[in-house]
Amino acid sequence: MLSIKESLQNIQSGVVVFLVAIPLCLGIAIAQNAPPFSGIISGIIGGSIVMLISGAKYSISGPTAGMTAIMITSIKELGGFEFVLTAICIAGVFQILFGVLRVGLVGHYFPSSVIKGMLSAIGIILIIKQIPHLVGYDVDPEGNMSFFQDDGKNTFSELVHMLNYFSAGPAIISAISILILLFWNGDFIKPGSKLSFIPSALVIVIAGILMNLLFQHIFPSLIVHQSHLVSIPSIKSPADLIDSLIFPDFSALQNYKTYSIGFTIAVVISLESLLSIDAMDKLKKATVSSPPNRELIAQGVGNLSCGLVGGVPITSAIIRSSANINAGATNKLSGYVHGFLLLTSILLFPSLLTSIPNASLAVILLFTGYKLTKMGLYKSMYLLGQKQFLPFITTISMMLLTDMLKGILCGLAVAVFYIIRDMIRIPIKKSSVTIDNKVHTLIKFPENVSFINKGVLFNMLQTVPPDSSLILDGSNIKSIDYDVSETITVFKQDAHKKGIHIQMINIKEIDLHLHK
Repeated sequence: MLSIKESLQNIQSGVVVFLVAIPLCLGIAIAQNAPPFSGIISGIIGGSIVMLISGAKYSISGPTAGMTAIMITSIKELGGFEFVLTAICIAGVFQILFGVLRVGLVGHYFPSSVIKGMLSAIGIILIIKQIPHLVGYDVDPEGNMSFFQDDGKNTFSELVHMLNYFSAGPAIISAISILILLFWNGDFIKPGSKLSFIPSALVIVIAGILMNLLFQHIFPSLIVHQSHLVSIPSIKSPADLIDSLIFPDFSALQNYKTYSIGFTIAVVISLESLLSIDAMDKLKKATVSSPPNRELIAQGVGNLSCGLVGGVPITSAIIRSSANINAGATNKLSGYVHGFLLLTSILLFPSLLTSIPNASLAVILLFTGYKLTKMGLYKSMYLLGQKQFLPFITTISMMLLTDMLKGILCGLAVAVFYIIRDMIRIPIKKSSVTIDNKVHTLIKFPENVSFINKGVLFNMLQTVPPDSSLILDGSNIKSIDYDVSETITVFKQDAHKKGIHIQMINIKEIDLHLHK
């Protein structure tokens, strides 16, 4: 049983995640050329069905920016959102199969340096993307994390361009919101006090609404207009909610592209989910890892549900999950609270939501980004040496200039380079002695001999003189690659022609005839 204090803490975290999720669900759906309400549907499913099945305590699922390019392309290729919903259903089925087949173990093979780089990059992108919203420049949809934007600008040029659209009202709300945030998260509010259980994010939102009301009555020139407030679809009753659902057109099953797109979606969202839960375990310093295969099944059921009722694809979402952890979540209750608030808010108080300034939410997301990319992390990664720092900084740089998946792959490539380099540096050792005018050569192998060692071994064998003795000492070998075994076998078959006597220890020849 949860204590009252712990329950309040998780409810507080759920409120924070809800406030973060609202603009992201809407903005990401818009960025993907999908109906805005489809993002809300996906957020609700992520906070209910996925939460129920998942074994990850702190993970919050919902629409993410990583699927934007694929969704835009898929809608064009299949000819409509209803057809893509069928592909999303197929993606969900694939994810369930991935979980049953235990493919989730793939997530454990991503280096920590790349995971930390991914988190830091998301933090930086989040900060940069929120700055225009602080001054009332809301052209780029919330949740669009790509470097190149739909308006023809990029992440950095947008910062310059926003100065032409500076609005005093949102800027004042942003400035006061930042002061509230610093006050509420500083030493002014004592832990355990009654005020400490009121989320700073909720205080910021209420302050933003009240300030705009003040502007309307006293300073009309500072009014934050509707274009700079949260915009959600009009849902006045449960009947409206049902009428707003979009259902898949299963005639798309006759198009082979539907299956390839479904598989592509499944691979991308599965990888993103696995990386996210691994990253959250590291962020929380969890002693027990979240079960990856169970997560794939949970995400699969969630995406199958999204496809059936008109939602965009969902994954374990890093921004929401990190906001959840930073708000002090200790279990799944916060995720359920976030999903419940998403559902009830659009039914019970939509007009209140549409009174929230985007600038207020931008400050909350700005703080979430700051938590992900603290300067101390860069220093600690640098002190670990270039094998850790270069994959880390490469992941960050490429994510800033491209997107998340490309950045992760580039960081992974650098990490693999160092792995291969270290494998090459674990030498196959060669030594020679001459006794009674006869050369005796010893080649000693390390524990793991891979194809990378093939070239070095080949050159060593070519330098063994005729009419000599050769010992191939594999007493330390635990694994040996086929290419290396083949090189040894080929050399031994020709060695007798040169009068070379070979003794092999813990090394077996292979039958070359079986592989012709």
